[in-house]
Amino acid sequence: QVQLVESGGGLVQSGGSLRLSCAASGFTFSNYAMSWYRQAPGKERALVARITSSGEIINVADSVKGRFTISRDNAKNTVYLQMNSLKPEDTAVYYCFTMRNGRVSWGQGTQVTVSS
Repeated sequence: QVQLVESGGGLVQSGGSLRLSCAASGFTFSNYAMSWYRQAPGKERALVARITSSGEIINVADSVKGRFTISRDNAKNTVYLQMNSLKPEDTAVYYCFTMRNGRVSWGQGTQVTVSS
């Protein structure tokens, strides 16, 4: 079955960096777009960035433009989110997401906490 496993979250000071990883299995990773979403306390889950199967970045939230970069390695079945210049408002649970033939898959999420 489809599995998306995020890693790389943690506690970081404002201005710091983290790189999130999402390891995918159970489907042909290189055929599908992948996305990162985040959900802050008391807020709805929101799209952070999306990348096509071939590596074209097609969506980036305005709040993270110029600071976050999504990328993928199809040989490793992994999608990444490089997060630089982190701010306290980036604190959230970050989720990996894909949709295949109308079926949605989410990872379990990884917590990112940015202290001021």
